[in-house]
Amino acid sequence: QVQLVESGGGLVHDGGSLRLSCAASGRTFSRYFMGWFRQAPGKEREFVAAISGTGSVTYYENSVKDRFTISRDNTKNLVFLQMNSLKPEDTAVYYCNAAITYATMRTQGSWGQGTQVTVSP
Repeated sequence: QVQLVESGGGLVHDGGSLRLSCAASGRTFSRYFMGWFRQAPGKEREFVAAISGTGSVTYYENSVKDRFTISRDNTKNLVFLQMNSLKPEDTAVYYCNAAITYATMRTQGSWGQGTQVTVSP
């Protein structure tokens, strides 16, 4: 199991930016697909973005693909989510995820404790 700790959440106005970070434990960080999910009040947890172990492949949910960028630093066991042009509908708790494959992220991945992102109108 990979231990994950998120940081960087907060309160911003509509159109603002935030950068989330996720620190992972372990020596095999580069073997893991890393990703971000989010959960708004009363809604199911949804996929946001993912990045392969080498960083060469990325996936995005359609509503964020032109505004958010996922990246990773394998030398420091970190993954980032740069969020620009934030909208009130982006308000949610954001969770970091680590899994051996992209397909198993939701069902077999490890999760962080989450960080709150609030976008005010």
